[in-house]
Amino acid sequence: MSEESTTPDLVELMRRRVDAADSGDVEAMTSFFASDAVWDSSPMGLEVFEGRAAIRRFFEDWWGVYDVSGAEAEQLLDLGNGVTFTVLVLKGRPVGSGEGVRLRYAAVTLWVEGAVARDTNYTDIDEARGAAERLAESRE
Repeated sequence: MSEESTTPDLVELMRRRVDAADSGDVEAMTSFFASDAVWDSSPMGLEVFEGRAAIRRFFEDWWGVYDVSGAEAEQLLDLGNGVTFTVLVLKGRPVGSGEGVRLRYAAVTLWVEGAVARDTNYTDIDEARGAAERLAESRE
């Protein structure tokens, strides 16, 4: 009898998160987060949101300013010990504007029992990669 792994495939979970963001489905985007999760965009000069409800409000506010929006992953890595590193590109056209915007950033995600415990977001991709590697090593 073969044993199936109970460890979730974090790269697949991250792909699903990106697909939810690409669709603009805030409920689906939020469903990946633990109830006490943290969304930290302070390395980007933005705020820190604590708890799934606060993260949902942030997503609603962020995505609500766009007529058209989308997300794609350039790179998805499972660094081990519950840590993923993802380079993402968000694209959108703000409400009332004919011009599109593009944001390329990296997310360092800590997963606990298949849910996001913490996302820390960086515009400096190299800084994010270093932070992700240090986090993965510290959890060994």
